[in-house]
Amino acid sequence: MGANMGKSSASLLDALPTPQSHLHVVMLGLDSAGKTTALYRLKFNQYLNTVPTIGFNCEKVKGTVGRARGQTFLVWDVGGQEKLRPLWKSYTRCTDGILFVVDSVDVERMEEAKMELARTARAPENTGVPILVLANKQDLPAARDSAELERLLGLNELNHLWHIQAACAITGDGLQEGLDALYDMILKRRKLAKQVKKKSR
Repeated sequence: MGANMGKSSASLLDALPTPQSHLHVVMLGLDSAGKTTALYRLKFNQYLNTVPTIGFNCEKVKGTVGRARGQTFLVWDVGGQEKLRPLWKSYTRCTDGILFVVDSVDVERMEEAKMELARTARAPENTGVPILVLANKQDLPAARDSAELERLLGLNELNHLWHIQAACAITGDGLQEGLDALYDMILKRRKLAKQVKKKSR
């Protein structure tokens, strides 16, 4: 299936998403960053107690704000333990967007998060894929703000469309705004791809 999808990706870029079509988004990040909590808050709009993800969770979630309102996202939440990270590339193949969740309090592991984000961004199959960084756990007193996390994660070094969104997965603050920003970047990428295609004719 993966090999065939690669060939059809050019034709996929031709069609801007309609509210009926769903976008494929992969949610990555270190273990305990709050990925699964964020996923189920987006899905059910309520806090669910979660356990560490061994493998992945997959849910359809709907945008409720901005241009993403009514748009369906198929979100793959992939486990973040070190032994599972080599599997991330299997999930990012032919994805529309990457949602990278960081624990805004866990400064000790920020360098590790930066390394994993850079590795994901540099993978050839992820060239140009928009990246939303969800700065989770902003409700905690020691949380670093978006500007500091932008610097700690080296976001300006990424050769991608990216956006960082302050969020709290438990309350849901910032999650829908993040999805809307990701949707905007996906549209921008597709528009650019169409322009490049027209010029090359």
